[in-house]
Amino acid sequence: MKKLSTLKRGLVAATLIATSTVTFAKEVTIGYQGMFNPWKHAIAEKILEEETGYEIKWRRFDSGAKAITAMASGAVAMTSAGSSPIAAAVSRGVEMELVWILENIAEAEALVVTDEIKTPEDLKGKRIAVPFVSTTHFHMLFALEHYGLTEKDVKLINMQPSAISAAWQRGDIDGAFIWDPALGTLKKTGHVLVSSKELAALGKPTFDGFVVNKKFGQEDPEFVAKVIKTMATLDAEYRDNKATFDASSPIAMSISKVTGGDINTVADVLALYDFPTMEQQLSCEWLGCGAEGAATKALKATSEFLLEQKKINELMPDYSVFVNPSFAEAASKL
Repeated sequence: MKKLSTLKRGLVAATLIATSTVTFAKEVTIGYQGMFNPWKHAIAEKILEEETGYEIKWRRFDSGAKAITAMASGAVAMTSAGSSPIAAAVSRGVEMELVWILENIAEAEALVVTDEIKTPEDLKGKRIAVPFVSTTHFHMLFALEHYGLTEKDVKLINMQPSAISAAWQRGDIDGAFIWDPALGTLKKTGHVLVSSKELAALGKPTFDGFVVNKKFGQEDPEFVAKVIKTMATLDAEYRDNKATFDASSPIAMSISKVTGGDINTVADVLALYDFPTMEQQLSCEWLGCGAEGAATKALKATSEFLLEQKKINELMPDYSVFVNPSFAEAASKL
C-alpha cells in the first residue's frame, strides 16, 4: 500500500508538471506609446497572443525616453520609440536593435503656438513644452538652430504628452512640439509654426521605430519575426483601405480604445503619417543597405546633432550595427 501511495503521489506530481508545461505560455513584456498607428489593433484585439501563444504584458510609456530607460533596465524585451531616443540610447551603449519602422513621422508632429507668436523671432522668452530626448525635442532644437536661436532664447519645459494638453488649456505654456492626441487639442486654439515634415526636408528626418533587446532577438528570432509580420499585415490593411478609412473601421476603434484619443480624429491623424511597405522597409529607403541605408544614416545624423547639443558624450563608430533587417526578412517569408 505504501508503494502504491508513493506511486500515486509520483503520478500526481508528474501530471501537475505536464499540466503546468502546457498551461503556462512564454511571457514577454512589450512597450508601446500613445501614437496613432495600425499596430494598436494588435494590442486591443490580442492578435499577437493568438498568433504566437505567448502571454504578453503590454506596458505603456508617455515618451520614447521612458520606453528606452525600461529597455536599458531589462524591463521590456521590445518597444516602440522615436528615432531621437533610439539614437541617444545606442550612442550610450544600450544593447538593442532597430528592426522595424513603425511610421515616417512627416506632418504628424508639429510645433503649435499661441496666436501671439507669428514668426520664429516671437519665440524668444516663450514657454515651450516638449518631452525631452524625444523626436520632437530633437526637432525643436534643430528648429531653433535653423532660426538662429538657442535654448537660452526660449524656456524649454520637459513635459510629458499627457500633461501638455492641460498645461495649454490653463495657459501655463505658449506652445509645444508634440504628437497626437495632444497635438489635435492644441491645434483647436493654436496654430502650427513648423512641422516635422518641413524640418525633415532640411535634412533631419524623424521616425518612430520598433526596437528589440539584442539578446532577446538572438534567443527568440521567430517571435520577433511574427511580431513584425503582424505589424506589416496591419499596415497593409490600412494602406489598402486608406481611401475609405473612417471611424467605423475596426483599426480606428482599436486606436481610440488603446490611446484614449477621439475616434473621430483617427483617420485624419493617420493620414499625416507614412507607413512603409515591407519592400520599402527592406530597401535602402529604410532598414536595408547597411551604412548606406536611410535608417542608419538618420541614427548617425541624429546622434551627431545630439553630440553638438551636448545631449550625448560620444558617437559610435558604426550605426549600421544597430539596424537589423533580418527579422523583417524572415517576416516577409511567413
